[in-house]
Amino acid sequence: MSALGDPVRRALYRFVSERGRDVGRNEAAEAVGIQRTLAAFHLDKLVEAGLLEAGFRRLTGRTGPGSGRPAKVYRRAREERSVSLPPRDYRTLALVLAETVDLLGGEEKAEEAARRAGERLASVAPSGDASGEAGDLVEVLRERGYEPYEEEGRIRLRNCPFHVLAETHPVLVCSMNLALCRGLLAGLGETGITAMLDPRPEECCVAFGPGAISQSAASSKNNED
Repeated sequence: MSALGDPVRRALYRFVSERGRDVGRNEAAEAVGIQRTLAAFHLDKLVEAGLLEAGFRRLTGRTGPGSGRPAKVYRRAREERSVSLPPRDYRTLALVLAETVDLLGGEEKAEEAARRAGERLASVAPSGDASGEAGDLVEVLRERGYEPYEEEGRIRLRNCPFHVLAETHPVLVCSMNLALCRGLLAGLGETGITAMLDPRPEECCVAFGPGAISQSAASSKNNED
């Protein structure tokens, strides 16, 4: 991860990651306030490090003669990277536990545990203002790595923190993720927002929109530990 040691390079990586689409050199340079040539240098270094992927696309939207040459564009790499010192292997254990739940038919209990986990996350979340907006929710989601963004009145999640597990156990993991998010809403007291399954390619399966929290999520706080 030494490639992110440079503050300019780190800012470029963050900008490209948060866009969730192809980003050209001009756009990236303008966003972080540097020259295009310097942005190109750092972006290509991030590609070499495996943190970004590069391709070529016409940014004007035009095709055919006179449409210009395709521009080099960048987006966050799909490959997952993590650093652990000393080495740890939580991924393998998580996969084993997910398979155990499947074998035992424990999906309902797993969802209940996920709801409680969401409530615990809410209990340690920093207090927001008294505006009644979803600021607390967005902040907690951001801290947990979901990368929330707003679109057409909904809060969508650009990143799935459980992507590796979701690929191998999609039904179990997505249902647990939904339960966790509903528990988070209940714990935060967000009665005007609901969590729902609304999957998109390369994004989290859960989205948030206007509505009431499900009774199971709202009442889970009263369950015994």
